[in-house]
Amino acid sequence: MPRPAAGCVVLAGARVFDPETGETTRADVRLDGSRIAEVGRGLDGPRVDCSGGLLIPGLIDCHVHVAFPRPEPLPRSARVLEAVPVLRGLLVRGITTVRDAWGADAGHKHALRAGWIAGPDLLISLRQLSPTGGLGDGWEPPAGAVDHFGDPSLPDPLFDGPDAARAAVRRMVRAGADWIKVGASGAMRAVREGTDVRPTDDELVALVDEARRCGRDVLAHAHTSAAVVSAVRAGARSVEHGTFLDDDAVAALEHAWYVPTLAPISAGEFAETHRRSLRLAGEAGVRIAAGSDLAPRPHVDLTTELRLLAAVLGEAAALKAATTEAARLLRLDDDRGRIEPGLRADLVLLDGTDLDLTDLPGRTRAVWHDGRRVS
Repeated sequence: MPRPAAGCVVLAGARVFDPETGETTRADVRLDGSRIAEVGRGLDGPRVDCSGGLLIPGLIDCHVHVAFPRPEPLPRSARVLEAVPVLRGLLVRGITTVRDAWGADAGHKHALRAGWIAGPDLLISLRQLSPTGGLGDGWEPPAGAVDHFGDPSLPDPLFDGPDAARAAVRRMVRAGADWIKVGASGAMRAVREGTDVRPTDDELVALVDEARRCGRDVLAHAHTSAAVVSAVRAGARSVEHGTFLDDDAVAALEHAWYVPTLAPISAGEFAETHRRSLRLAGEAGVRIAAGSDLAPRPHVDLTTELRLLAAVLGEAAALKAATTEAARLLRLDDDRGRIEPGLRADLVLLDGTDLDLTDLPGRTRAVWHDGRRVS
């Protein structure tokens, strides 16, 4: 069923958060259809009482997995259908735009656009490209080749050599990818065990170049410093995780965004190392965008990630990472990420006027997505 049309409404009496300055000011916000029409005091129009609250831009999660495969064998439709409540849950928490980093396909985007299901705006990367034995390789001893997806909408992600890397990019673009994801390092277990298989520099350069030729940017999974440096030098627009950053990696990140994804290992053995990497990046002025690494299991989302980011960077910087910086990374900053006239009417109303991020779901009073209030 198509979504109801957005109308004209004035969100009155709240304080409005500016992610660029970290400050809040008392103002009304008039929405006209899907856009913010005006920000100021005493605006005319049908009013929604937002007094005692804080308006922030709709949140942007740059690293999610809304349709992750289950470990047990199930029909392909289970992966698709499980994404429905996950997407809905994100939207009601105020997360209005997401970049999926592995698992969602073009069908999820179509269902959202058509109004069949509710959820944030969705950008997809389909699969994690990697060389044989790397992050995207489903071969598992002693079982051998295992593809948890087994889905033609998610093409083969493996490549060996620069030409094969270009072909892998083309397969993803053909299947509808908005972004290209590459495993510049292996998974955390492979890094720990010394079995990490990484692309060569020539492969990474070819992959990024082909993505650019196809009008796409690259996000690079990279735990180690060496992988971060290689990915950024090849031209990746963002680096995900960056668990083990050193001075060389931080210096390289001057030319990319860092999406730290603290939540998945926030209580693990490398949690403090990961926080130290974030502190190094923050102190060096690296551009940081928020990403939760959400998968349907466990239900970790951006509200958890923001609490962890705030503990290292402060509340205002954490919110900036999930609004203006996230929008810049995704090349959407001319459309969303701030509460300004002409931008998308994606907003979240929080109870209270402070920037406390301890319990964002508990504070969320209302959400507007594309000018429509989320029920």
